[in-house]
Amino acid sequence: MGRRRWPVPEIASVGALATFLGVSDGELAWFADARALERTVEDERLRHYRYGFLPRPGRPVRVIERPKPRLKHIQRQILHDILDWIPAHEAAHGFTRGRSVRSHASEHTGQFVVIRLDLEDFFASIVARRIYGIFRTAGYPESVAHSLTALTTNVVPSGFWMSLPGPPGSGQIDAHHRLGRRLATPHLPQGTPTSPALANLAAFRLDRRLTGLAASLEASYTRYADDLTFSGPARLVGAANTLRRAVAEIAREEGFAVNDHKSMLATRAGRQRVCGVVVNERLNVPRYEYDVLKAILHNSSVHGPASQNRAGVPDFRAHLLGRLSWIESLNPKRGEKLRRQFTSIAWHDDQ
Repeated sequence: MGRRRWPVPEIASVGALATFLGVSDGELAWFADARALERTVEDERLRHYRYGFLPRPGRPVRVIERPKPRLKHIQRQILHDILDWIPAHEAAHGFTRGRSVRSHASEHTGQFVVIRLDLEDFFASIVARRIYGIFRTAGYPESVAHSLTALTTNVVPSGFWMSLPGPPGSGQIDAHHRLGRRLATPHLPQGTPTSPALANLAAFRLDRRLTGLAASLEASYTRYADDLTFSGPARLVGAANTLRRAVAEIAREEGFAVNDHKSMLATRAGRQRVCGVVVNERLNVPRYEYDVLKAILHNSSVHGPASQNRAGVPDFRAHLLGRLSWIESLNPKRGEKLRRQFTSIAWHDDQ
């Protein structure tokens, strides 16, 4: 072990890592994919991940890489026993204990202007060498850092990628190909327990530099996953183009890319939203979102909840409670009205 900057457990060798994870040396090599089978074999039983995708209107598909149970258990142990001890930058609000969408949005309430930018292919753009650097910085020797990196990164099989639908329009061809190249190299998989924490740590220097950039413009900066948000006084409007160019350059130097098609500038004259939360004067839920839930609760009370569960949500009651609780956390007065409607619904055991 080298110098430990954080109170991570001491693991001085690959053998010690196997013992720490409760696997044999051979099993460790298998889960670390020492033979690089994940990217080549056709038999799904020999893979450590199951693959899926989510379509995104006007954008390339989102590829989901879900680890199988045993690897997922190992990754959870790495998360809780190692990564939880390494702090993210204070500007990172996603996937961080004690911070949330609410804390992210609250940093930008009551500002004259809010500027949002988006990072392209956030998880897929974080390559294995950066993850290796995190574990080395934590004090682990090269062999252990290599194994930990292999356990937390992945390469998407070419056969699966080729089976995906092509881009929805000609304007997305380049973005589709960029995503394919990123997924074909060892990267952080979207769908594992460890990826969110490792992504925050990989973005530490990005957050530090963008915090400094914001301070130079007398602005505030926070990040929630791939969502970069700046806010500040009226003079920030005039500096918006300069800010965008500077952010794009810093992101490029830190191994990320700004999505040119997903940026937003909103002054207090219009509705300012951060991760779906209205921040003009105080945290609030968009009126449309409130009205939709209010109508669903009213109709559920009058006609029964089954009549409103058009999407076939398995636990519709819990689903509505979650949406209600979110609105309550942002606007207690509106939440109280919705709560009264919710309590008037007649629920059956299967709903």
